[in-house]
Amino acid sequence: MSAFTWPPEGVPGAGGSASQGREIPAAVLVPLFLDEGSEPHLVLTRRRADLRRHAGEISFPGGRRDGEDTSLMETALREAEEEIGLAREQASMIGELPATSTFATNYVIHPFVARIPAGTAWRLSPREVDAVLELRLEEVRAGRTTAQLRRRGITFQTDAYVVDEHLIWGATARIIEHLLSRLRDGGPPSAPLSLE
Repeated sequence: MSAFTWPPEGVPGAGGSASQGREIPAAVLVPLFLDEGSEPHLVLTRRRADLRRHAGEISFPGGRRDGEDTSLMETALREAEEEIGLAREQASMIGELPATSTFATNYVIHPFVARIPAGTAWRLSPREVDAVLELRLEEVRAGRTTAQLRRRGITFQTDAYVVDEHLIWGATARIIEHLLSRLRDGGPPSAPLSLE
């Protein structure tokens, strides 16, 4: 899949610096694959509806950094393996997107973009994941909108993406925005990420 490019110096941030202050470091994997027609797809998860936090929400596989993780990139790979059964050797790192903070839970999320093979057989964590979504990147881009949501008794307007019946918002929507911007603009010269 030579359509993906990454600078020769490697993946920035792979060493995984800890966040400043009281923010909790976390990482997600942003898996991309090309279908038979060379159309890019984005892989996301839908969390189980009975979870205490973020129930039913759509997100990337990921979570907080464990003490055994040598880097935040390793956190992203470990979490993807635990949540959707994506073997680490199937993920080819092609970049890192800007860190994204969560407002309610005080996490700082480091997204790592990886190329994966098409046709991966998913093995879902029965404790966390309800479904794996393979969405055409062009459909995601076209689904950009704003949505009115109500959480904890508060109604608010937020940027979101809607693909079919799937509503993607919050930190996941912000990560997608960074991804689409990087793919469109080529990103900063030191960190190009391209599907061309």
